[in-house]
Amino acid sequence: MFSKENRVERIEKRRIGLRVYFYILCSILYSLSSNAQCAMCRAALGGEANKAQAQAVNDGIVYLMVIPYLLMGVLGYVIYRMWKKKSA
Repeated sequence: MFSKENRVERIEKRRIGLRVYFYILCSILYSLSSNAQCAMCRAALGGEANKAQAQAVNDGIVYLMVIPYLLMGVLGYVIYRMWKKKSA
């Protein structure tokens, strides 16, 4: 009824599906514990009078987050141009 090749293909698809579900589950469980601040940040930014300081900390976080994305984008663009030049 089913060939050996078909059976092996179905088993491989099932393994890939299980891996995907496992990685999704792990990423969800890992992200659940990341909703906390350090004690120093909470103490420094806790009150209403520290709005300017809180905004400065948020701007610093965004700045630190953007730099790796820009570097990876530039690196990806350079690799793309090298690949395009090589294939042409």
